[in-house]
Amino acid sequence: MAKAANKRITKTIVDGIAPGETVQDCDVAGFGVRRQKGAASYFLKTYVNGRRRFFTIGKHGTPWTPDSARKEARRFIALIQQGEDPGASKRDRREAATLDEVATRFLSEHGPTLRKSTLVEYTRIIDRHIRPSLGSRKLFDLTREDVAKLHVSLKATPRMANLVLAVVSAILGWCETQGLRPYASNFCPSIPRFPEVRRERFLSQHEFERLGKVLCQAQETGSENIYCLAAIRLLILTGARLNEILSLKWQYVDLRRQTIFLPTSKTGQKPLFLNQAACDVLSDLPRLTDNAHVLPGAKVGAHLVNLQKPWRRIRKLAGIEDVRLHDLRHSFASVAVERGASLPLIGQLLGHSQPQTTQRYAHLAAEPVREVNEVVGSHLARVLAPKK
Repeated sequence: MAKAANKRITKTIVDGIAPGETVQDCDVAGFGVRRQKGAASYFLKTYVNGRRRFFTIGKHGTPWTPDSARKEARRFIALIQQGEDPGASKRDRREAATLDEVATRFLSEHGPTLRKSTLVEYTRIIDRHIRPSLGSRKLFDLTREDVAKLHVSLKATPRMANLVLAVVSAILGWCETQGLRPYASNFCPSIPRFPEVRRERFLSQHEFERLGKVLCQAQETGSENIYCLAAIRLLILTGARLNEILSLKWQYVDLRRQTIFLPTSKTGQKPLFLNQAACDVLSDLPRLTDNAHVLPGAKVGAHLVNLQKPWRRIRKLAGIEDVRLHDLRHSFASVAVERGASLPLIGQLLGHSQPQTTQRYAHLAAEPVREVNEVVGSHLARVLAPKK
């Protein structure tokens, strides 16, 4: 190795260092830069408890520049003067938990505080996207660039990309509360989300008629489970969320008051109002003595869980294969709008906690206004027309 020269280390000097050459900084004792075969590396040579120690700060480039490396060297020296060993923190980082291990803790310790459906979704996203891409990274070493890269890699599915970002953010936020990461170190909120195009599909009157015909035929022939058919009818007639209907228990149902009192939902406790048609569906359902659920499943004491397969068969027969179960909720709202219901009233029917959630139906609410406007305009045009 060439003899070390004493200069104030600058970018120009670093760029000009030849392989095997070392430059000692004249401002900070022990701080220097050397080049072996590849990139130049910053270091600090000093004494710790009477022993000569060599600390590698890092390679030249992002994030290490002459100024940032010099600042880090000064920090090391300050720690040594306080009786600490800067190398210990690096050993701690090497021994620190990976994001994969932290995610497992997050699900087992924080998971029970989440709604069951949320925990299932978090687990799916962590196993499918976060573990394969970031699981091997040390928690200390995880950077904004790492997470942003994963987020961008999922840009073809913007909603999933944003969900992955939200789950990583939840994990890092939980780590802060557990003392696993410094306070306010969660960088996820600063990563821009992708715009999401909401998919809105509303059934027309003719599609409702075809769907109703298929449901009646399935009930008459017994080709589908009666509880699956009842679930679909209740989704149509109440505008409720899928899990609210599937997990419904008889103890929450008050047919006399035509109300379902949900103790928990996506927006907390809420009443779900029943029209007479929905009450009729519930009244016709047989109750099982060994199951408290309105829609019992295959397992004893469990509720119905698999509605997707029968729904695919039914919607195919009805000629509405692009309609999801959640679109039945949208369709309920669209019918309410067509019948003159205000947006605040629809928000109450659907159990929205935020008024802006109901705004997606604002364009539907404009249709009756346009119709009235056209009637008034035609009348006034006739009045204003010259008499012949």
